[in-house]
Amino acid sequence: MLRRREPVPFAFLAEADRFRSDVAPPPRERASAGEIAGRWLLGLTIVAGLVGSLVLGMPALSQDQAPSHSQQSQASQGH
Repeated sequence: MLRRREPVPFAFLAEADRFRSDVAPPPRERASAGEIAGRWLLGLTIVAGLVGSLVLGMPALSQDQAPSHSQQSQASQGH
């Protein structure tokens, strides 16, 4: 026995892609000069922090070719 499928109760969803509204959204408000300056200041602060951490961290990341005398332990000096 074959049953016919019932129509989808939400058929309007299938037609939603064809519907176009003639109401346009309101235009975006332009950022004020203070907001733009704040964004630039925040960006510069972040970049300066990254550069500063790189500059301060480079000596710790560099490998010395020969260990200095102060870095050797007393056991290696024969004491």
